[in-house]
Amino acid sequence: MKRQGASSERKRARIPSGKAGAANGFLMEVCVDSVESAVNAERGGAGRIELCSGLLEGGTTPSMGVLQVVKQYVQIPVFVMIRPRGGDFLYSDREVEVMKADIRLAKLYGADGLVFGALTEDGHIDKELCMSLVALCRPLPVTFHRAFDMVHDPVAALETLLTLGFERVLTSGCDSSALEGLPLIKRLIDQAKGRIVVMPGGGITDRNLQRILEGSGATEFHCSARSARDSGMKFRTQKSIILSSAYLFMLAHFLLLFYDLSKYILCSRTKKSSITKLYLAKQVIVGFLLILAAIDLALALTEDTGQATVPAVKYTNPILYLVTWDSSSNLAYSCVYFIFYALQIPVLILSAFSEKDDSSKNPSTTASFLSSITFSWYDSTVLKGFRKPLTLKDVWDIEDEAKTNALVSRFEKYMAEELQKARRAFQKRQKKKSKRNTGASVNGLDKNQSQSQDVLVLEETKKKKKKSETTKDFPKSWLVKALFKTFYVILLKSFLLKVVYDLLTFLNPQLLKLLIAFANDHGIYLWTGYLYSILLFVVALIQSVCLQYYFQLCFLLGMKVRTTVMASVYKKALTLSNRARKQYTVGETVNLMSVDAQKLMDVTNFIHLLWSNVLQIALAIYFLWAELGPSVLAGVGVMVILIPINGVLATRNRAIQVKNMKNKDSRLKIMNEILSGIKILKYFAWEPSFQNQVHNLRKKELRNLLRFGQLQSAIMFLLYLTPVLVSVITFSVYVLVDSSNVLDAQKAFTSITLFNILRFPMSMLPMLISSMLQASVSTERLEKYLGGDDLDTSAIRHDCNSDKAVQFSEASFTWDHDLGVTIQDVNLDIMPGQLVAVVGTVGSGKSSLMSAMLGEMENVHGHITVKGSVAYVPQQSWIQNGTIKENILFGSELDEKKYQQVLEACALLPDLEVLPGGDMAEIGEKTRILVTHSIHFLPQVDEIVVVGNGTILEKGSYSTLLANKGLFAKNLKTFVKQTGPEDEATVNEDSEDDDCGLVPSVEEISEDVASLSMKRENDLHRTLSRRSRSSSRRLKSLKDSLKIRNANILKEEEEPVRGQKLIKKEFVQTGKVKFSVYLKYLQAIGWCSIVFILLGFVIYYVAFIGSNLWLSAWTSDSKKYNGTNYPSSQRDLRVGVYGALGIAQGFFVFIANIWSVYGCNHASNILHKQLLNNILRAPMSFFDTTPIGRIVNRFAGDISTVDDTLPMSLRSWVLCFLGIVSTLVMICLATPIFVVVIIPLGIIYVSVQVDLLGDIPQQEPKLFTSGQFSFHWGVCGGAVFYVATSRQLRRLDSVTRSPIYSHFSETVSGLSVIRAFEHQQRFLKQSEAAIDNNQKCVFSWITSNRWLAVRLELIGNLIVFFASLMMVIYRHNLNGDTVGFVLSNALNITQTLNWLVRMTSEIETNIVAVERITEYINVENEAPWVTDKRPPEGWPSKGEIQFSNYEVRYRPELDLVLRGITCDIKSAEKIGVVGRTGAGKSSLTNCLFRILEAAGGQITIDGVDIASIGLHDLREKLTIIPQDPILFSGSLRMNLDPFNNYSDEEIWKALELSHLKSFVAGLQAGLSYEVTEGGDNLSIGQRQLLCLARALLRKSKILIMDEATAAVDLETDQLIQTTIQTEFSHCTTITIAHRLHTIMDSDKVMVLDSGKIVEYDSPEELLRNPGPFYFMAQEAGIENTNSTSF
Repeated sequence: MKRQGASSERKRARIPSGKAGAANGFLMEVCVDSVESAVNAERGGAGRIELCSGLLEGGTTPSMGVLQVVKQYVQIPVFVMIRPRGGDFLYSDREVEVMKADIRLAKLYGADGLVFGALTEDGHIDKELCMSLVALCRPLPVTFHRAFDMVHDPVAALETLLTLGFERVLTSGCDSSALEGLPLIKRLIDQAKGRIVVMPGGGITDRNLQRILEGSGATEFHCSARSARDSGMKFRTQKSIILSSAYLFMLAHFLLLFYDLSKYILCSRTKKSSITKLYLAKQVIVGFLLILAAIDLALALTEDTGQATVPAVKYTNPILYLVTWDSSSNLAYSCVYFIFYALQIPVLILSAFSEKDDSSKNPSTTASFLSSITFSWYDSTVLKGFRKPLTLKDVWDIEDEAKTNALVSRFEKYMAEELQKARRAFQKRQKKKSKRNTGASVNGLDKNQSQSQDVLVLEETKKKKKKSETTKDFPKSWLVKALFKTFYVILLKSFLLKVVYDLLTFLNPQLLKLLIAFANDHGIYLWTGYLYSILLFVVALIQSVCLQYYFQLCFLLGMKVRTTVMASVYKKALTLSNRARKQYTVGETVNLMSVDAQKLMDVTNFIHLLWSNVLQIALAIYFLWAELGPSVLAGVGVMVILIPINGVLATRNRAIQVKNMKNKDSRLKIMNEILSGIKILKYFAWEPSFQNQVHNLRKKELRNLLRFGQLQSAIMFLLYLTPVLVSVITFSVYVLVDSSNVLDAQKAFTSITLFNILRFPMSMLPMLISSMLQASVSTERLEKYLGGDDLDTSAIRHDCNSDKAVQFSEASFTWDHDLGVTIQDVNLDIMPGQLVAVVGTVGSGKSSLMSAMLGEMENVHGHITVKGSVAYVPQQSWIQNGTIKENILFGSELDEKKYQQVLEACALLPDLEVLPGGDMAEIGEKTRILVTHSIHFLPQVDEIVVVGNGTILEKGSYSTLLANKGLFAKNLKTFVKQTGPEDEATVNEDSEDDDCGLVPSVEEISEDVASLSMKRENDLHRTLSRRSRSSSRRLKSLKDSLKIRNANILKEEEEPVRGQKLIKKEFVQTGKVKFSVYLKYLQAIGWCSIVFILLGFVIYYVAFIGSNLWLSAWTSDSKKYNGTNYPSSQRDLRVGVYGALGIAQGFFVFIANIWSVYGCNHASNILHKQLLNNILRAPMSFFDTTPIGRIVNRFAGDISTVDDTLPMSLRSWVLCFLGIVSTLVMICLATPIFVVVIIPLGIIYVSVQVDLLGDIPQQEPKLFTSGQFSFHWGVCGGAVFYVATSRQLRRLDSVTRSPIYSHFSETVSGLSVIRAFEHQQRFLKQSEAAIDNNQKCVFSWITSNRWLAVRLELIGNLIVFFASLMMVIYRHNLNGDTVGFVLSNALNITQTLNWLVRMTSEIETNIVAVERITEYINVENEAPWVTDKRPPEGWPSKGEIQFSNYEVRYRPELDLVLRGITCDIKSAEKIGVVGRTGAGKSSLTNCLFRILEAAGGQITIDGVDIASIGLHDLREKLTIIPQDPILFSGSLRMNLDPFNNYSDEEIWKALELSHLKSFVAGLQAGLSYEVTEGGDNLSIGQRQLLCLARALLRKSKILIMDEATAAVDLETDQLIQTTIQTEFSHCTTITIAHRLHTIMDSDKVMVLDSGKIVEYDSPEELLRNPGPFYFMAQEAGIENTNSTSF
């Protein structure tokens, strides 16, 4: 049900007459927000008043002063609304405390009753909060707010409210009006007679009321009052005005005094509070003001109103009062008045200081006015950051209104509106297209065709082109509108500040003009010059304040937009339909959250420049016209001509940007796959192939980046050339059109100042255009994603009263409506308590049947009814990054008893006993495949459902299906003969190995907790654990041990158990960025390039200084010549040289820029190449302990910073630095005495640039502090602190950003599990918490920039002030030319100084990206891929393997996992390896591939020590068929042969032997068929067969198998086993056993326990002697090797 908000109330009409109400016997309650409305309501017949504030906005808690006045003017009961803010009715802890304080005050001020409402997130009454507030309200009656119309179950909600003690409930019965909600209203009134207050809605008329009365029997109604214009209340005499004014003054000060006291009393109840001197001073002065207000009131009461002696302007200001005062004025009034104003001044000053409030999470909320405009409330953070590196605990939380949840809630409201409009527009476009293409036919669904999620079908390829065409168009142009409506308030505030700043900017040229006139005319009084200097300084100060607050608001807007977009993308990912989700990979969606959200943030920072640039250009032209007349049109003409050129360049840039975003997506997509499947790459030595793929994508990306930079350089060339061209052409035309026009200092330098003002909007235009273009691309991408279809789960009905647990009713589902039906006309009833098995061949639709039940598929027709909640164990298990305990609980509250029962039932206790840290051990974020196709469980199930081609072929009990002798019975008989007895054991069936994941094997659990990401082994483990459980004492000790360990491990003071922590906390650098990092980047650019870049910029500024000096000389000609005798040769020389210098400026800027583009592009290439090369060479232990998101962040965010942001910051810094140097040189040339000012200001400024006190200071700097406002010298001393603080905040920003992306990737991977358990809200809150954590770092960093900028701009303003002061003091030694020359350049220095420090900070904060990249470039590598010692040709020829006292551990700090393994494996021998969890089976495999390096001993293959050769020489000669079949996006051929080493014939032969030839041949693209990310468009069985094909292609002499048939059905299992037996008969084969039948025909069986070989012999020998293997076989029903076979 939609919310009943203020919008519906605004439509309500006037109050009906009191007579009508009385006649009909009902009471009318009126909601008012003013004294006048309250009086008018009483006169209109209201029986009760609800008082609120901001009625049009939905109403909030009113002022208690208004309540007091209302109580005096009306006699009817007054109920007070208690609501801290508008919007929803979910309140934070802070808001609840405000509500409680307001209730106490309302009771104190005489409220007759109270009104409030509180709901939970799921639309129910917040019982706990309501109960506490009702108790606080007693004995006053309480009404529940109109929030009642938002609850899901009104009847139950009403019962709850009555139980809680509410006297009345407000309701309309529905969304629109009470007329439509009459049935519900009547039901509610019958339930609670006399307790329901009806809100009629839709216009209150007597007729409406009569209809509602007759239909419901209501006796009380509620409406809102009209505005004050309907009020009949008027004050008729001047005396009443005077009385009211005097009374209100008195009341205001009384309330101020009382409010402070009451606040103090309330606060003192909850915490200790001290009365400060500042507090006492405020109270004393306010007390005096209260006494004066009382005297004023007394004088008004005794005054003869007929005389009207009080002037009308009395309460305006003292100056106007003095003007109107005369001898006839009331002397007593005058005295009171002036004393009153005299006391207001100290009140104003004291109000600038705020009280310390330690309870405030963010001091900005309590900062005083002066503290706010100078950002002095941030002093403590800057000081703390200077003393020691900041941590997250040191950073203040953001306000509740800026938190993710609040922002998204507001945004979604407007998003829904705008998206709906956009969809309607989209539908219209589609209709127009369909009319143009009337011949197009629409393909329907073929019900005879069935598909599985796991099966690739031909239609998918056939319709790929059509689908790509249809997905190009989508609802557009709604995101910007929704964001504007969400943040229009902050946009309006920043707009007003920017207008003031822009207008003040044009005061400077006028003041400069006056100062030049002052310097030329020595007859003007000296004080006039001083006045002009002070005005110049004051205007600059006001500009600084406006600009910095404007920037603060804009950057906060950018932060909020970025937060909103990131949270919305995450929220959308939880609900996005599978069809829409197929269009995006994980990498692409991460890009939406990182890159695209950042682009929108960047553009919103400067959004106001869209109109501000136009305004500044227009004003500049206007003032230039005033100086130079029509000549300025020539310059304007040049700008107009350059506009289309810029437009063409911008269009080209946009196209390049679109291409580059696609390249970036592709690169991150393949990087994500590489990191997810890194272990497979290492097993097969495929790193070089994938490295080349990434390099090729990176080359395209850099090529586009280079083109983008070249075009940007062209734009920069035009940008710097434009003001010069405009000034040259304008001055030339001015002096050429009329010989009497002589350029003097006033005209020239005023115009130059205006041209400099013009330079800024012109310089910002390219950046703005670039940002807008990038943002437009990002906006379209976000609109497409956020506007995508949500998963429709309407066909999944949840009925708690159903007699069936699950019921399929004619259910047909598909994965894509463009394809065929996957699940077709299924009718299936599953009763409560039944155990049902779903069986079928690969691709028969088993998984799809489960997915349909979970709501993961698109409904065609029919429905599924589910009773109760669902628990889901997916085929591909999903493990979160966290502890074992967190993964088991999965958000549920801990019930220790139940938890222990679960651990015991899952046989986890023995494993947790050997784990470091027990169930608090961390596990990775890795995926495992846990599907088994074993049939020995089937006799134990209640019902078996046989699925084929998406339909149910058979169903019934095990015995029934056997008796029917159908398909099930036929298949079962076939495979029982082959696989042995039904109760055949599976050994560690679910695998403890992590061959396809990013963590080491599971069995090494005791040594490496990564292994716990695997689920439980089955039969073998049960075999071993049963023995453990045979002793109840042993089990009890395990449980007790775990409980004790849990209790201890939670203690913060204890160190983690060794090996407990898997994922290492991300390292955060502290202190200054090392100089070596800068050198690293500069070396990557190239020293030769750096020299030429600097030379280009230096020559540019030499030309700039020259043009200024030349212009000064040119203007001095006006004193020598007049209009009649000015030589044309002199004039032409002046124009020519000035023009040549201007063109030289543009040319050298272009050269320097284009060279820097090439240099920075080269640096980006080098750094990315080094990063990728090193990551691919990192050992597996690095990937085990580092989340994928953290590594991806280096390739995404950090590389993006190096590509885009850092080069721009570097160029800007050089330009700003040289600009300041050139300006100071020019000023000192004109007035050498200015060096006296430059030296101290220079020292201060250098302290900003260089952190002079590199280490923590020994003594805290002296600060002048008063209250909370401390604008301590801060300009100088404070600036030193900034760089350390800003640098660390930027690092924290980077570090807190990684968990956002990691959590997002994790969520997308486990989306089906999250949805099945209905934990979307929990994960959404976790994401919001991570984003808020990052937000507070960003907010603090933004504030630190403003903190510094205010202080730096003061330095710049002082430079301008002192420069102008020098001009005034030494005016007799200077002339107007020099004054104009100096001040026109000095006026630029404020902005340039600010930008220089900002760019210094930007460089240091952005160089952190290079630091982070370098950190991973320096990660320790595994052994070299190829060494000088190469194995012999054809090695290994025999396949003999010898282990000699071999030892290994996973990481240096962990214990050994293999302890002295010694054995010989002969050529072509078949070895089976068995053992329980932690025995060392998978470690054995990893050692052969040198995934783990030896801690002792050696392994030799055919006489070659494997440690002596390169890793690739070893790994290319071995073959593994892992249990987890990892595939990569790309062609099928690439997945089989990434190096193109084999011919098509060889590949087809391998596919034939792996039983995939017919399937691949049926695909239209054949071997070129595109496999999606992770191989999701292939079934797990098909992926496993492809892995078999890989092994067949390599033809190695040594084969390692990690249960290659665990994920396939029995038929495919038999085919694979036959293929292995025939095709690998000549190979040495090592099989990690998960089913005993797979190793019973082995030549030898190796039994491992605790890293040692406990048995090693032929199966026959092992079965003769009782031992571990004997007991396994005995329990499995295997008596000899003939009882089972392949």
